[in-house]
Parts: sequence; structure tokens; C-alpha cells
Amino acid sequence: MKTITTALAFALAAMSARASIITRDVDYEQGGVRLRGFLAYDDARAGAGRLPGVLVVHEWWGLNDYVKGRAVKLANLGYVAFALDMYGKGVVATDPKTAGELAGQFRGKPLMAERAQAGLDQLLATGLVDPARVAAIGYCFGGSTVQALAYSGAPLAGIVSFHGGLIPASAEVAAKLKAKILICHGALDPSLNRDAIDAYMKSLDDGKVDYQFVQYAGAVHAFTNPGADAIAAANPGMKGFIGYSPSADRRSWADMQVFFDEIFAPSKG
Repeated sequence: MKTITTALAFALAAMSARASIITRDVDYEQGGVRLRGFLAYDDARAGAGRLPGVLVVHEWWGLNDYVKGRAVKLANLGYVAFALDMYGKGVVATDPKTAGELAGQFRGKPLMAERAQAGLDQLLATGLVDPARVAAIGYCFGGSTVQALAYSGAPLAGIVSFHGGLIPASAEVAAKLKAKILICHGALDPSLNRDAIDAYMKSLDDGKVDYQFVQYAGAVHAFTNPGADAIAAANPGMKGFIGYSPSADRRSWADMQVFFDEIFAPSKG
């Protein structure tokens, strides 16, 4: 097993009694940029046949311990999880200015879906995944990224956006969209106003897209990240904008699992 950070090592040790979680770094490349993703899966379950796969896309901070921990949680649920790298091997931001610059190079550009597709290709290339049962989840910037990936026509059964930016679906996009959509949104998230939310849902309704939009009371932006409060404290401009909500984190994770049970269910007939 690849050497990992202390926090992840403790998380894996706690799970070892009930699952054989394997993790490893995966080096790959897209558009001439060297990337390093993080793969996690339960070796005991993988030995019994191909499993559903979940692509995980990080916040604008980059591929850090938080999102790697989410991949481990997914592996413990029985999924093969691959946390992709959007920025480049070892590139992780610790301040909002740098994070904004890193994320900004993708917004509104084909590169967002192309870089995400490279991660999806790595997940499928493991040979551990049933290609008919693959989803993508993303956090903040990653939530927008999984929408862009789905809109490109990628073979995904579904996507989940946690406190992500919203990308309306054009009629052309809706016509080729294969994925069902679950949006997990903080009811008090200041990053999106009501008009933007209404316009987004109207685009999905007009395109007859299968979607769910769930709001969590009292939650602001980044509500799934336990480190959000510390980040806000260190960056006064983000105070009140981001914050961790244990209840919204717990509920949205449960909603994701129900969604996965639906989209990964064996077809009937």
C-alpha cells in the first residue's frame, strides 16, 4: 500500500477490522500535464467481481486529504473510488487567491470536461469497475466539474454535486445527457441566488432531465468539509460564506447512497 498522510492512515486503520481497503496513487497525464490521482477500493469485494465505480472531484483547493478521505469512505461502502487530479501532480492550494486562479483556468472551457474525462478513463482502466455502473461526485468546483463531464456525454449513470456551482443545460446538452443528477445544496449558500437556481432547474425541466435538487436548512457553502470553519477563520473574507454543517454533511451523504442504490440497481426486464 502506498504511504499516505497520518490522517488517512488512522482512517484506514479504523476501517481495517471490517474491510480490506486498498489505496494507491495513480500517475497519469492529460494535455501534457502530469497528474496524480488517488484510488481506493475494498480488495475483498473486488475479488468477487466488478464493482460500481465512483469518480470523485475535489474542491478548488485541489486533491487534498479531505477528498482522499471521501474516496476511502466510498470504498468502505463497496465502491471503487478514484479521486482525480484537475491541477497537476502535487498542486494543492491553501489560500483562496491561489485556489481561485487554479479553478479559473477551467471555468466555461472544454478543458474542464476533458481533464475530468482523463480521470474517468483511469477509473475504468483499473479493470475493477463495471462500466455500466459508474457515477461521479464533486465538491464545490468539483460539483461544477461533474456537471460539465456529464454534459459532454460521458457514460455516467449519475452525478452528485455537493455545494457546487450550477451549469444550466442547453437543449443540445440535454439531448445527449446520459446521467441522472442529484444536486445537494446549502439553503443559505450565498454563492447562488434564487434566480440562478430557478434558471438552472428550468433548463433541466425544459430538457426533460431526470434530476433531484435537495436543499439543507441552515447550511452555507462547503457544508461537507469539516475544515471549512478553520479556513473561514484564517480568511476573514470567507467568514459566513463557508462553514461545516454536520447535519447537512450526514444527510447529503445518505441522500447520495439512496441515489446510488437507484442508479446502480440491476436492470429489470
